[in-house]
Amino acid sequence: MLDSRIKFRHLQTFVEVARQKSVQKAADLLHVSQPAVTKTIRELEEALGVAVLERDGRGIRITRYGEVFLRHAGAALSALRQGLDSVSQERFGEAPPIRIGALPTVSTRIMPRAMELFLKEDTWSRIKVVTGENAVLLEQLRVGDLDLVVGRLAAADKMSGFSFEYLYSEQVVFVVRSGHPLLEAGRSLFSDLGRYTVLMPTRASIIRPFVESFLIANGVANLLSQIETVSDSFGRAFVRSSDAIWIISAGVVAGDIDDGLLKALPIDTSETKGPVGLTMRTDAIPSLPLSILTQTIRQAAEEISKRL
Repeated sequence: MLDSRIKFRHLQTFVEVARQKSVQKAADLLHVSQPAVTKTIRELEEALGVAVLERDGRGIRITRYGEVFLRHAGAALSALRQGLDSVSQERFGEAPPIRIGALPTVSTRIMPRAMELFLKEDTWSRIKVVTGENAVLLEQLRVGDLDLVVGRLAAADKMSGFSFEYLYSEQVVFVVRSGHPLLEAGRSLFSDLGRYTVLMPTRASIIRPFVESFLIANGVANLLSQIETVSDSFGRAFVRSSDAIWIISAGVVAGDIDDGLLKALPIDTSETKGPVGLTMRTDAIPSLPLSILTQTIRQAAEEISKRL
């Protein structure tokens, strides 16, 4: 447990004394008196319960306990300085943009609301939101081109070096235009799928294995006329102007269904449900604006999940 008696001045003073190997030199650099430095070091040792410095002839040296503490004290000061610099950079518009990769499932359902909440925080941050296939976004995250990916949980073999925070679960839906023949009561939906063009998620998309397994389990082994796409704009336009069937994550078309522009076929797709959340590199230290943004994404997701 962190001892509340240890303050920033204790860390700063100890690190400077250790760096200069001299109480007097540290005092000069810190613009305080030598007795003040000595008192601060004694307070730190009292809080730690061990000596961090000891006399060595006319000089001083760091004890083995001091060496251990120095590594952490130095890292703590460095992290704090980075945090202060980040805030300053954000205030004056000098920081790089926050780069978010959003799968189509959250681009229309979560991100607009999350950005609305984020902009109210007045962080002065620039935001870059990109969308695409899961494999592409995760690779950009891995090499540092993205700070965060929001979407479905990837397969276990793709998650090495990443952490995932669950937000909610979502399933796949089969959507068509209003007035589509398959919406008529009494139709055998799975046996009739082959009569229409089907828009399928691409083979690199995260929901493709769920869709393939679901179709096979329901006796649909092959679709003669299909188009692979992750473009929600194309899918939306094509389905509304034809008798095509679009197999897509529910979040992508939730607004279209609510507005009556598209209709979901009465197919129980609950077994295609999967977790949606935040994926980040395990070694990443989020900036203050990114931490605020992730909180607004959580809030937006919570609002969405209550309506599911």
